[in-house]
Formats: sequence, structure tokens, C-alpha cells
Amino acid sequence: MKPIVLAPNGIPRFYLGGAEIARLRGVESAGERVPEDWVGSTTTVFGDPDLGLSRLPDGRLLRDAIAADPVAFLGPAHAQRFGGDPALLVKLLDAGERLPVHLHPDGAFAQRHLGSRFGKTEAWIVLAATQPDTAVHLGFREDVDEQTLRGWVAEQDHDALLGSLNPLPVATGDAIFVPAGTPHAIGAGLLIAELQEPSDMSVLLEWEGFGIADDDEATLGLGWDVAMGCVDRRPLDPRPLVGPAPDGPNSSLLPALADGFFGARRLVPDGPLELAPRFCILIVTEGEGRLSAAGVEPVALRRGDTVLVPFAAGTCILDGDVVAIACLPPAPERGS
Repeated sequence: MKPIVLAPNGIPRFYLGGAEIARLRGVESAGERVPEDWVGSTTTVFGDPDLGLSRLPDGRLLRDAIAADPVAFLGPAHAQRFGGDPALLVKLLDAGERLPVHLHPDGAFAQRHLGSRFGKTEAWIVLAATQPDTAVHLGFREDVDEQTLRGWVAEQDHDALLGSLNPLPVATGDAIFVPAGTPHAIGAGLLIAELQEPSDMSVLLEWEGFGIADDDEATLGLGWDVAMGCVDRRPLDPRPLVGPAPDGPNSSLLPALADGFFGARRLVPDGPLELAPRFCILIVTEGEGRLSAAGVEPVALRRGDTVLVPFAAGTCILDGDVVAIACLPPAPERGS
């Protein structure tokens, strides 16, 4: 089994974007409202049985290939804990406009109300910031009581909802961990790599004017009486959620708080860089290089490529004038 270069997997959404993904990948844009590319995905869009699933070059669904041999793709320890689920969804996301203030349920809420094994804790790695003074907004600055929040939502008070959150200026290379339940909004002009638990569940506190049909769609069909239960209304200091500055040829990008959910490492080889056997998704962000595994031809890499590395590929060697992000599932021994 060898590393597999994956084709784009564009996903239509309600918001504008997609041109920056096409530019990164060196392909034609799929449309002005195809702002996400789900990479190596075994996850589907909420309410759709098929949309979101990645295909291998031979035409098979990745989900089916992993289910047929989870140990080869994911490794024995991961397969023992998660079966054939990678426990990870990786996206490229191009915010062509500011996204609405929204949040995602945690695992306990998702299991109780949505029949999902996973919630949707996520992390963002900024690949490009195409507008000046771009920011994300993350967590309430002050405690917000439920009655006040319900009022803002009922009136669709955009200024109050966005203004209640912590603004966090970001630049290329920044990485931010976003716990489930945390209200947030991604600013216009950001191209990010997003790592998340493998689900597609969003509660949209702000939805009017964003192409969302109604309260039912905004609450995943739960209604506000239930959906309010997954909102973390406590004040948040976003500083501990910001990842460390990269340091060295293989450096962690996310804070330790993310370790139970996923990992991300910035790979910048200054010679042959050895990667231990582990399932991962590589996103090549700069340059050109090679990924070599024993017994197979090296895989040529260039900016914009996305590569699935199965556990059974064994120890791989990355070299060349290249920069890549390795997106990793949770370590098998850690909770998610």
C-alpha cells in the first residue's frame, strides 16, 4: 500500500468562496459557492447520504476501502478503538464572505440529540489571508445569559451577535483550536485547512441574509429550546487556543488542548524527513518534493496536492523544497 494523491472533492455550501482553493490546487474553480474541499473524507454532509465522500483514483469510495481493511489504512490500535472510522475530517475552506456566527455540538450533545458518535470540535490553520486586517471571532467576551442570547437570535441582531465575540486578528501560518460549543465566525478572505471531528453539524445563531431557509435549518431541526443547550455562553479567553509558532522541520501547530481530537504538524524537510507509520492526510502548501515509501515509486508532490498516507505504507520519507501540513487523527490511547 502506498501514499495516494487525492482529487479535489468540492462541496457546495450556502456561503461564497472557492476561488482560493482552486488557486492553491491549480485547477478551475468549481463555482462561487463551492467553498469547501473535503479531503480524504468518509463523512457526509448533514442530511445527505452521499455528498462529502471522497473517492480513490480507482473509483472506490474511500469509506468502503477503509471498511474493507481498516488495519491497513488506519493501523491496528486505531482500528481497535474506532473500527473503520478515521475519526477525522480534513477540509480546505475558502471564506469568500464572513461566515455567520455559529457553533457546533459536542460529542455528548450529538449522541443525545443527533444520533452521532462524534461532535464537531475543530481547528483552523490559516493558509492564506487575502484581505487586510482579517480576523476570526471566537467565544463570548463576557457571560451571556440565555434570555439575552435568545433575544439576539430572535431579532437576528447581527451587530450584537458578532460584537459579543472576541475578535482575533490572524495571518498566514496561524493555527487556532475551536472547542465544540464555542460560538465563532470566520472572517472574509481566509483560506484555511480545517481539522475536525468527522461530522457536519452547525447551529447557526446568525442566519438571516446568509441563504439559510429558517430556524429549523439553523438548529439542525432541533428547535431553539433544544439547540440552546449546546451553546457555551461563558466568557472565553482565546489566547490558550492559539497554537505555538512552528519550530523545526517537523513541528506541532496546535495547542495541547487539541491532542485528544486530532493533531497537525508542519513539515519542512531540510534533508530527507522520516515520517513514522501512521494514517494521515498531507496538504502540500508550498514548493515541490517527493514522498517515498518502501517498495513503491516515490510520489511526486507539488503545491496544492493532498495525499492520503495509509498506515500500511510504513515509514515514509519526505524530501525536496516543499512545505506540507500533516493532519492526524486522535492518538488511539486518548479520548475524543
